[in-house]
Amino acid sequence: MAIIINPIDPVAFSVFGLPVRWYALAYIAGFVIGYYLMKYLTSRKDSEICLSKKQMDDLLTYFVLGVILGGRLGYVLFYNLSYFIANPLEIFALWHGGMSFHGGLIGVIVAAFLFAKNNNFPDKSVARNTFRILDTLAVLVPLGLGFGRIANFINMEIMGRLTDSPFGVIFIGGPQIPRHPSPLYEFALEGVALLIIMLTLYYKTNLRRYVGALSGMFCILYATFRIFCEQFRAPDAQIGFLTSWGLTQGMLLSFIMMLVGIIVLACALRKKNI
Repeated sequence: MAIIINPIDPVAFSVFGLPVRWYALAYIAGFVIGYYLMKYLTSRKDSEICLSKKQMDDLLTYFVLGVILGGRLGYVLFYNLSYFIANPLEIFALWHGGMSFHGGLIGVIVAAFLFAKNNNFPDKSVARNTFRILDTLAVLVPLGLGFGRIANFINMEIMGRLTDSPFGVIFIGGPQIPRHPSPLYEFALEGVALLIIMLTLYYKTNLRRYVGALSGMFCILYATFRIFCEQFRAPDAQIGFLTSWGLTQGMLLSFIMMLVGIIVLACALRKKNI
């Protein structure tokens, strides 16, 4: 028997008649909480990289631009290129939805590289400083992912495949067909479980002494959880399945991400950060 749920209004509140959506609040919460947590981690005596307040403020700007630009361009290129070629102005219509995690990840990596390149650190290696920033960020990203998946569920988007399991969800007023609540599965794995694992690796192991190791572990773990959740998530309508055996675009991108993570981790473990 399916779970019947009354939909939550995607608009949290309005300011002077302008709607403020839960999805926007999820992004804001992720950036604000992530900012203060990263400030705390980088201020610790055992931190692998120290950032001043000005550098933290600058880094937040870099990351906001990286997430938004990378996430949007990733969606355009990976998920709906033909549509946006025909409707180029829609690329800028962020309020219509359409963000890619994998694109956002690439945007964040580019942002971290540019930040490391444009700031003076004791270690003059831009690559090592980039990975030191990404290693710290890897511990915090699951928070933002968790907020985002809750917002996805509120918006009733990226819902799962049809199911007759007791976990199936039907929204009142919507199609009376039970579907897997895949955003909640992703919240549990990509958000909660990944956060716990990354915090454990950061505090209880010496992986952070190996530049790039935590970044590699994050890529491997996220890709693993995402590939698992894709078994329940409905493929994007404009793409469908890429193969007869059920490969989705999200799986393909995550396989690539996992491979990159394995390479980064292997390289990191070869040399300890002294």
